[in-house]
Amino acid sequence: MQNKLYVSNLAFSIDSAALRKLFTNYGVVMSSQVILDRDTGRSRGFAFVEMSTSEAAAAAVQGLHGQPTEGRSLNVAIARDRS
Repeated sequence: MQNKLYVSNLAFSIDSAALRKLFTNYGVVMSSQVILDRDTGRSRGFAFVEMSTSEAAAAAVQGLHGQPTEGRSLNVAIARDRS
């Protein structure tokens, strides 16, 4: 299992620091990056989070997928490799 997670349906007010804080309840967060629009600098509504272990990643998926956060239900899944 991979350690990198894809998070979508994020509220536009969530930044990388807030995302990191949300995921630290499930293990050590190696990195968190909210993807920003290149032209406006505003969040595009999705992010990537890398956990320290695959167990922490699995716990985060199980604990956060479908959970309401700032009025939106999070979608959390193991990130797929780029093809």
